[in-house]
Amino acid sequence: MGEMVQCVVLKKEAEGLDKAPYPGELGQRILENVSKEGWKKWIAQQTMLMNEHRLSPIDPKHRKFLEQEMEKFFFGEGSTPPEGFTPE
Repeated sequence: MGEMVQCVVLKKEAEGLDKAPYPGELGQRILENVSKEGWKKWIAQQTMLMNEHRLSPIDPKHRKFLEQEMEKFFFGEGSTPPEGFTPE
């Protein structure tokens, strides 16, 4: 079992990630503040954003957009859903 963190997504203590999932300062903040379960929630959000906006992970503008959404998801007001999106 990994180290426990106070997860900013779940708002409770949970098992943390084994290593930083993203490079740089943002990745370190995620490692210190996001649980494995919280990261899975981001992956689902990221997948939805990529599909709805038809994003490519190799396009630098698309990567920058996803990085901004990731920061908002974890440490801001939350990731913005695509226009017209209604959750199931």
